[in-house]
Amino acid sequence: MAEKKPLRIAMLASISWPLPPKGYGPWEQVAYNLSEELVRRGHELTVFAAGGSKVSAKLVVTCPHPLDVWPEPEASRPQALNLQSGFLEGPPDGVLYEEMHIAECLKMAAAGHFDIIHNHLHAHTLQFADLVATPILTTLHGVAWNKSNHPALLARKHYPFVSLSNKERDFLPQLNYVATIPNGILVENFPLVSDKDDYLLFAGRLAPEKGPAEAVELARRTNRPLILAGMIEPQYQDYFDRKIAPYLDGKQIRYEGLLTQKQVALLYQKAAAVLFLLQWDEPFGLVAAEAQAAGTAILAFPRGSMPDIVQDGRTGFIVSDLDQACQAVQKLSTIDPVACRKNAEQNFSSTAMTDKYEALYYRLLGR
Repeated sequence: MAEKKPLRIAMLASISWPLPPKGYGPWEQVAYNLSEELVRRGHELTVFAAGGSKVSAKLVVTCPHPLDVWPEPEASRPQALNLQSGFLEGPPDGVLYEEMHIAECLKMAAAGHFDIIHNHLHAHTLQFADLVATPILTTLHGVAWNKSNHPALLARKHYPFVSLSNKERDFLPQLNYVATIPNGILVENFPLVSDKDDYLLFAGRLAPEKGPAEAVELARRTNRPLILAGMIEPQYQDYFDRKIAPYLDGKQIRYEGLLTQKQVALLYQKAAAVLFLLQWDEPFGLVAAEAQAAGTAILAFPRGSMPDIVQDGRTGFIVSDLDQACQAVQKLSTIDPVACRKNAEQNFSSTAMTDKYEALYYRLLGR
């Protein structure tokens, strides 16, 4: 069999956070992991990202700063007329920067620079996709959950889409799904630790659909220590103040804020379990893969991708309600950390993810 020719790939990443992100930024982390592995395999990668990104591939910076960490005071400056300058001034226009970001990629594609574009900006890129002949592959990253995206996605439903889990397809089954490819992590960044403490861990956005309030309730019922780590988005500050803050005592239940990946990795290593008491069908949970790489059990409701990520009874427990969760907490010591690690290595590593995307690129290009 003839050796396959290396591909010229455009990786159109999100510009909300840098590549790699220092804290939050799942889409950016996946785009970074995939790009780095594709470069190692000899492909010609061009990564489109925000300023502050550092990648091994050719980097095209289309936005001076990531939108979610734009420097102050401009980031929070209210829109108002400056009487001295005569200009209407305000914060950066994120939509405009995103359009400029997409336009730069498609301009280079139209000039024949790429064999394929891997789009991580879903519907926004697809509105301009008919303007270039270069094939565009879109990874959804869960955006079909937002119903306002449906008209734009359906208008380009014939383009190839990748789902992160089969459950994700239920949000919009009419799309042309060409593969289900779980997100991949850099397993080496999450060292295996077999000796666990007794605390439970919630890591992720402190949003109602993620279940942090349920995590607090579980900790209170089982009298287990609980550490919460993650971002509080402005729209959920009231939720946090009502549902989480009253129970923070700095001892049994404490909130550590938004941490770097290295800081969260240390918490994974010693946690008795990481909690995914989801209130929605999350398409994929990077945290669940990362925690298992560190040898840590997952305790989850059977929502979204959790039944695909967690091997029930072997790498964690899938439970239907808080009563069952309380019972499962008592059995966490039966989970073998080595089994958790193997699950992450075999199914959710950057290498496993890249194997699938690489094969898909060649298939879509008829090679």
